Amino acid sequence: MSSRPLNILQIVPSISLVYGGPSQMVRGLAAALARQPEQAVTNVTVITTDSNGDVDEAPLDVPLGKPVEEDGYDVIYFRCSPFRRYKFSTALLSWLWANAHRYDIAHIHALFSPVSTAAATVCRWKNLPYIMRPLGTLDPADLQKKKQIKKIYAALLERPNLAGATAIHFTSELESKVSERFGVDTPDMVVPLGVALPKLPSRETAQAAVRERFNIPATHPIVLFMSRIDPKKGFDLLLPTLERLHQNQQNFHFLLCGANPQDREYESRIYEQIQSSAWAEWATVSGFVSGELKAQILSAADVFVLPSYYENFGIAVAEAMAAKLPVVISDQVHIWPAIEAAEAGWVVTTEVESLEKALSTALADEGERERRGENARQCAREKYGWDAIAKRLIGEYRGATRQ
Repeated sequence: MSSRPLNILQIVPSISLVYGGPSQMVRGLAAALARQPEQAVTNVTVITTDSNGDVDEAPLDVPLGKPVEEDGYDVIYFRCSPFRRYKFSTALLSWLWANAHRYDIAHIHALFSPVSTAAATVCRWKNLPYIMRPLGTLDPADLQKKKQIKKIYAALLERPNLAGATAIHFTSELESKVSERFGVDTPDMVVPLGVALPKLPSRETAQAAVRERFNIPATHPIVLFMSRIDPKKGFDLLLPTLERLHQNQQNFHFLLCGANPQDREYESRIYEQIQSSAWAEWATVSGFVSGELKAQILSAADVFVLPSYYENFGIAVAEAMAAKLPVVISDQVHIWPAIEAAEAGWVVTTEVESLEKALSTALADEGERERRGENARQCAREKYGWDAIAKRLIGEYRGATRQ
């Protein structure tokens, strides 16, 4: 059996950080694959669009149609055209048609996205083996959104793409268990997402900087939400919970770091609810954060919260864990079994009472927060380190290409 080095292609609608976890994941994966020995990997290329939000943002300011080296791998950006809202790119598909023969495997990230759908079709026509990662879109709860359109879309386009894939990449056993397959028998590939262990400032330095920047009293533990602002994230549970904690005079400061470039109206409604609440002085809305400020916030926070109604993995949770933050998550965030087993935080049901109890417990006990935070970092290091995941994926890629 041949074991020659692989030429690997990653295909994703966008890697702009405004889209959150999926974009960060592809960057982290590509870099980890590129770090593998030369006898395992020859080249890693990411093809994507210049999309940088769907409503009011300018496209990414990047060179188009030519390789841009980023952390050991190449990214080729293509103009979103003719449909910016849906991240479609005829130029990307033309490039893929002409260059598919240069690669051994394609890893396609997203379903129900026109450019990834069309890319899978091109791979099939060009006999390039491909793996599809659905990003949670096969979860029954997610399929309920625009149900009739998705039903038609799946029957005409995604079902043939799933049937033609060498594997469907799920990021947790729970995601694999609940996901719809539309009647196809394509093998599952369960490999978690990775997270880079962040280089953080000292907690003392970060606390001083963040509390001064956002005017947070030293007596108020920081409850951090750092994810996309979306109905599925459980804001209808989180905001009433914070209201109850305030009524019970339990000190906290809620720091909301996130945005929704696809639904500014919902984003604005959440901001308004917080600003008009009785606990508005105990909250800060920062918008999307990155870089040094993000590192400071992760280091300064006391507890991370994400009570989602469904989450196929939860890259933001793994990132918080890597930063030594204890997490409070719902049992619909599909990495919850690992959190529970490691005692890396608190797992709750999607009910206000359950969330209130967990947050109240976390806020009241600094020592327990520290213990669970240490467990969280160790769990992230052992289960979600990128290099180990890259090695696993290379084995999967070889199986898919029969090398």
